[in-house]
Amino acid sequence: QVQLVESGGGLVQAGGSLRLSCAASGRTFSIYTMGWFRQAPGKEREFVAAIAWSSDNTYYIDSVKGRFTISRDNAKNTLYLQMNSLQPEDTAVYYCNRVVRDNNGFTGVGSWGQGTQVTVSS
Repeated sequence: QVQLVESGGGLVQAGGSLRLSCAASGRTFSIYTMGWFRQAPGKEREFVAAIAWSSDNTYYIDSVKGRFTISRDNAKNTLYLQMNSLQPEDTAVYYCNRVVRDNNGFTGVGSWGQGTQVTVSS
């Protein structure tokens, strides 16, 4: 089973940037579609972005398109999320996970890590 450790969060002013990383253990990381999710205070966890195992397909929710970029380095077993033009509404705990796609969209499967806090001040 893949274990995940997120890092790279922090406090940033609106308009700033952060790069999140997700380090995965296990030799099967490279065959999975991986994704980022976030959970704001008092809200359900929501899907943010996903990337296919070969990096040839990426997916984003509308609110982050053009601002966030998901990428991966299979040789390093690491997933990334470059976040630019951050807004206060991006404030949340961000999680990575293996994802599957169904009629409801993208769902995280497997164990969740501890996440990394992103706080954007106005």
